[in-house]
Amino acid sequence: MLIFKALASITAWIFFVGGCIAFLFTLIAWIATTNFTEINPAIVTSFLVVAVWLIAGVVVMRLRQKLE
Repeated sequence: MLIFKALASITAWIFFVGGCIAFLFTLIAWIATTNFTEINPAIVTSFLVVAVWLIAGVVVMRLRQKLE
């Protein structure tokens, strides 16, 4: 059971850190391409993917807590 908790922790941190980094890169790309003047569908899709990554991190961490 200990190995599953460790794997869940690693997965949750990967989702969280990856989501934060992807959010920053997506924000920079949005600023660089549109200068906050328009909404690009590709950027909106990227923000949705980032949101899914962050939500997945929260879900995995909640599952890890239930393993205790």
